[in-house]
Amino acid sequence: MRNYILLLWTLFSFVGQAQNNDSEAQELLNKVSAKVKSYKNLILEFKYVLENTEEKIRQETKGDVAIQGDKYVLNILGIRRIYDGESLFTISNEDEEVTISSNNTSDENTITPSELLNFYEDGYTYKLDIIQNVKGKKIQYVRLNPITSNSEIKYVLLGIDIKTNHIHNLIEIGNNGTKTTLTINSFKTNQPVSKTFFQFDKNKYNSYYINRLD
Repeated sequence: MRNYILLLWTLFSFVGQAQNNDSEAQELLNKVSAKVKSYKNLILEFKYVLENTEEKIRQETKGDVAIQGDKYVLNILGIRRIYDGESLFTISNEDEEVTISSNNTSDENTITPSELLNFYEDGYTYKLDIIQNVKGKKIQYVRLNPITSNSEIKYVLLGIDIKTNHIHNLIEIGNNGTKTTLTINSFKTNQPVSKTFFQFDKNKYNSYYINRLD
């Protein structure tokens, strides 16, 4: 199963890895990275849309994630995932099951927004693209083009709120005509959270089946 890695933390880790980049785009991405790293924690609400007009496919889901360092709590598709920095706990209330693993992975059937964020692993060049006004916000897009000619991704547009230097959305266009969009609807920082927020409380799931993968 592919990583259910944090929505934005992994995204910001790619800054500076691409080659032959537009200096203005590089400067903007550096600002975004520095801004996010300055926060103690992030709490985000997002919308994830996958669509292919030719195939008449449209899938939409919403979720939320709380991030602090390498720890997170992610809720999407009725599944709650808790990563305490060492173990990953995947909780399904519908199945009354908790799956525990020692690494931050999940199975391939899970639709995850992080699938939009692993593009940097193959290598991209980037440059400034269009500016759009979205609900009163000025969004500067950075276009990322794959370095490899055999990439399944045609290009990616990363939308950045110029006023806040926060990520607004991420649009991935595939060579097969599929468009996937991750939009951040709510971006809260430095929120008060309890010391146990990023911990799994087994007492709440005494009646659940515990599936230990390792």
